[in-house]
Amino acid sequence: MRLIKSGSLHTRERAVIGWREWVALPDLGVERIKTKIDTGARTSALHALDPALVVRDGKKFVRFRLHPAQRKSRPELHCEAPLVDCRAVINSGGQTEQRFVILTRLLLGERELSVEVTLTDRALMGFRMLVGRTAIAKSFLVDPGRSFLTSRHKTEEK
Repeated sequence: MRLIKSGSLHTRERAVIGWREWVALPDLGVERIKTKIDTGARTSALHALDPALVVRDGKKFVRFRLHPAQRKSRPELHCEAPLVDCRAVINSGGQTEQRFVILTRLLLGERELSVEVTLTDRALMGFRMLVGRTAIAKSFLVDPGRSFLTSRHKTEEK
């Protein structure tokens, strides 16, 4: 991974990433998920099936199922995370939909970020996760002509 300095003296060095990368979501039990880095999207989105609100001891959580491998229904992970918000999001088809929002750790290369992620069914999309510009703005620069700059296993899925 190359590090380059941005134009401002007040910003730290940022790692260069490609338009798609492997990431991990340790709070959700996801070791690897192929992710599209999308600077056109404000918020990150994760493939989630049957998201449901659960209230336990007065605290709100979202429980959902996740298929981290593209075009596969196995493995299936059962996840739960604290609910941060429920917000209106404009989807890729231009329609507004309500989505649960969670906060989770994301490992990208050697960096760990705390990111807000909306939950939605991405089964018909090319990637099970999309990382939006808010998540990467302070830590990364994107090289749109390159892929998998942060991982040793460049193209295969487990």
